Amino acid sequence: MKGDLPIAHESGAKHVSGEAIYVDDIHVHDQLLIGRVVYSPHAHARIVSFDLEKAKQVPGVHAVLSFKDIPGRNQMGPVVKDELCLAESEVLCVGQAMFLVAAETEEQCIAAERLISVEYSPLEPILTIEKAIETNSLLGPPVTFHRGVVEKGLRSSPHRIKDSLHIGAQEHWYLESQVCLCVPGEENEMNVFSSTQHPSETQSLIAELLGVGKNEVVVEVRRMGGAFGGKETQANHTACWTALLSYATHRPVKIRLFRDDDMKITGKRHRFLSQYEVGFDEEGRVLALDVVLNSDGGCATDLSFAIMQRAMLHVDNAYYVPNLRVVGKVYKTNLPSNTAFRGFGGPQGMAVIEQIVDRIARQLHRDSMEIRLLNFYGIDKNNVTHYGQTVEHNRLQTIVDQLLESSQYKARRKAVNNFNARNEFFKKGLALTPVKFGISFTTSFLNQAGALVLIYKDGTILVNHGGTEMGQGLHTKMQQVAAAEFGVSPELVKVNATNTSKVPNTSATAASAGADLNGMAVKNAIDILKSRIAQEIAKVFSEQHQSNPSRPEAIEFTDGKILDEEHPDRAIGFREAIPLMNLRQVGLSATGFYKTPGIGWDKDKGDGKPFHYFAFGMAVTEVLVDTLNGAHTVLRADILHDVGDSLNPRIDIGQVEGGYIQGLGWVTTEEVKWDGKGNLLSHSPDTYKIPSVQDIPKEFHTALLQGVPNPDTIRRSKAVAEPPLMLALSAWLAIKDAVSAVADHRIEPEFSLPATNEVILLAIDTLRTRMAEPQIQKVAAK
Repeated sequence: MKGDLPIAHESGAKHVSGEAIYVDDIHVHDQLLIGRVVYSPHAHARIVSFDLEKAKQVPGVHAVLSFKDIPGRNQMGPVVKDELCLAESEVLCVGQAMFLVAAETEEQCIAAERLISVEYSPLEPILTIEKAIETNSLLGPPVTFHRGVVEKGLRSSPHRIKDSLHIGAQEHWYLESQVCLCVPGEENEMNVFSSTQHPSETQSLIAELLGVGKNEVVVEVRRMGGAFGGKETQANHTACWTALLSYATHRPVKIRLFRDDDMKITGKRHRFLSQYEVGFDEEGRVLALDVVLNSDGGCATDLSFAIMQRAMLHVDNAYYVPNLRVVGKVYKTNLPSNTAFRGFGGPQGMAVIEQIVDRIARQLHRDSMEIRLLNFYGIDKNNVTHYGQTVEHNRLQTIVDQLLESSQYKARRKAVNNFNARNEFFKKGLALTPVKFGISFTTSFLNQAGALVLIYKDGTILVNHGGTEMGQGLHTKMQQVAAAEFGVSPELVKVNATNTSKVPNTSATAASAGADLNGMAVKNAIDILKSRIAQEIAKVFSEQHQSNPSRPEAIEFTDGKILDEEHPDRAIGFREAIPLMNLRQVGLSATGFYKTPGIGWDKDKGDGKPFHYFAFGMAVTEVLVDTLNGAHTVLRADILHDVGDSLNPRIDIGQVEGGYIQGLGWVTTEEVKWDGKGNLLSHSPDTYKIPSVQDIPKEFHTALLQGVPNPDTIRRSKAVAEPPLMLALSAWLAIKDAVSAVADHRIEPEFSLPATNEVILLAIDTLRTRMAEPQIQKVAAK
């Protein structure tokens, strides 16, 4: 926090020592049963019949459930009710849950699963976006946002490019797989310990599934071992399955998905196939842009339309486009329903415009950095987005000025060019890319949060809030916020596990808004408590100084004391004051609430102010590519990121660097592949390559932009979680820059995302083939 030494992550030491308690570590008595999910082996099939009787006879088995055993509604769609908890007459993807088994051991569960008999009638699946487009397999109607007259802008443009971009999926690969423990209470009570980003939604879906009131279901989250969006809605699945088994057996039940099963069952970052046409002038200024974003939603809606919406809102990234039309289409395929992932559609939208800007630069034989600067949103003009929101407190120019200098960009560009001229089989690439990311849920009513703050008679403080801790440091920041607002040491503050019986009706910890929303709710609760205490402390001081009484408005909380700023000699220690407040019958608990002010928009028209503010950042990445095997090395990354007045620089820098590395995986090595029958091929660490320590840039320079407080937010800070991921687009385009150097930048490489070794080699092979063409040789000779 500004002016303070940042404290360490509140669970950091426990993470390292192994003492941090996760769901799978919770001790349960010997009545605990193990749950198992039996899922579909077919991408699309009709269920002709099934028989569970033999499975039920396996010793140690306490329940084998089908959809017929659900006491409430067989549904777990978070927004649109199109996702069955257990399949009924048809299966829509490999991995769709069909039956549930509870037994005393996992081996007994597996034995029961083998005795389940199912007859299927296979149906034709849709497994690619191209096939979904061909068959018009839409999950819902297309949506269009537009500004200006795109057709006229394209016609009048001196230059035009028309092409498409394939963007692959990404597995979340949280370290802790999906897991839930349910412990039944009296009558219909169900206590749920779930690794979920959205406890209130988990509570709601379980209640609906069991046919009970929400007040019968309590969901608690101490911490998650990573989530990245993959536990925003899809943790609900494991929680619902576990609750069904616990309800049926009246015993505690735990389901922890094996890593391979987790990867097969759960959705990914959405694949996109984006088609675009751009018009630009001789200088490289974008005049018009027409984009169609096609996404693979999977077999159910989940959050696909909100994700597409954010992709459409970020297809401009940091650039002003006077004439812009973007159409979003979400397609239904026979794959697990795709879901939220860090960036929530923003990365897919930004990748399109960054590819476009790079292509403009190559066609005009200019450095792409210059084209980016030319098209940046301005301060006083060219500062309104295609959806009508003014870009306020624009930090783009400040960041690029500082980063160009600190990264020595221009000198390194010359050095890269010289290296490439001297080397045939190794090529270097360099790229700078910006990020402008809107902060708020685009579903406006979700921008709210609650808190419950308790002060005990010994002066210690317990904070409850609606956000969840998944390793990002939210609880640490809330601890700091509470300590700063009360003016006490952080050691006096403890942040409790998130619990739906303490703070109800919460939004998911998502959209990078966890600290913004919950921090303000905690502050609101503390302001209420401070007002009560100040009223009474003023009375205490006035009783001691009757001739010159203290005013409540002059009472301050600072440095572990409560004092009268108009009479500095009147002070009392915070811990001394609290038992006195209890004796004087002052309430020492309060609920807080916050809703984001000044936002709202028409999502059907794509017009208004969906975001409270924008977070800005920029990265320069340099790579080395081996043109003989397609391998690449990230030599150096320089990042400058805007977090306002950082609540905790140590945590924020960790989030920036971690986001970049996760994005680096998305744009390079993390390739999700299915076979022709809808089976996931990359379903384990053996076949799916997340970044390792060897993939971290050899030189990694990360800094937070200084002296840029963010108005109207908790302690003038900004969100940090999602925006840094998109900084890795600089690595993707640096690789493309190195590949392009094979043809001396005379031919546009065929490129997609991720840039795997295979993609790199194929692009190089195509360039070398085209360089041998007579017309290309004539151009080279000239």
